[in-house]
Amino acid sequence: MESAQIITDGQDPEYGAVVDIVTPTQNPSILIVCEHASHHIPAHLDNLGLTQAARLSHAAWDPGALAVAQAMVAQMPALLIHSCVSRLVYDCNRPPEAQSAIPEKSEIYDIPGNTQLSPAQRQERIERVYRPFEAALRAQIDMHRATLTHMVTIHSFTPVFHGQRRDVEIGILHGSDVRFAHAMMATRPSNVEFDVRLNEPYSAQDGVAHTLDLHGAGNALANVMIEIRNDLIETPDRQEHTARYLCAWLRQAIAHQRGGAS
Repeated sequence: MESAQIITDGQDPEYGAVVDIVTPTQNPSILIVCEHASHHIPAHLDNLGLTQAARLSHAAWDPGALAVAQAMVAQMPALLIHSCVSRLVYDCNRPPEAQSAIPEKSEIYDIPGNTQLSPAQRQERIERVYRPFEAALRAQIDMHRATLTHMVTIHSFTPVFHGQRRDVEIGILHGSDVRFAHAMMATRPSNVEFDVRLNEPYSAQDGVAHTLDLHGAGNALANVMIEIRNDLIETPDRQEHTARYLCAWLRQAIAHQRGGAS
């Protein structure tokens, strides 16, 4: 694959770049999305009143997810779109009407800068973070409609949540269209390197399928969310290894699906 071109989009005088697009020089067939790629909080929001530990924690982003997504783009005919703003400012995998789009609490952390927002303040976040991200997705899907066939969103999750250990290591999640998730599960690599489970640690009932349903199923793209336990992708070597593992698996699942299996 030829070298990728990086485009910074969504420039805003206060928020900066809110979305980045990495597109290969050849026509992509896979759209990779990373909604929780960054822990950046624009300066004018005064860190949302959070400590540094909170701002760097999983509450603010999905550690390791962007690095895995970037490594995948280097190995596949793929296009990557990722957010450049913390999900605590606005979670781009949530629709504007969802309260969780601008959370007042995330697991153990209260988010002071998100409490008692006026309708105008909430709308500002929607217009300046979510709308440019969504517009970038729509524009790139339209631009590459002739070649795009699949959408894959990349996330990471914590080994422990509310004091409970999570044994699952890779989660395969679906929204309204179950077909590609089932193709993934049907083609799990024979070497049992990871504990892989369907719709764990989350499912569509947890509100995580917004991007899949709106931009994937809504554009007839076979789609799946991949959740990776973040202790497995803490280093560049592990991120690269996991990306290679996922790319080989995706190729098998795509071939399986094209072979007519359901």
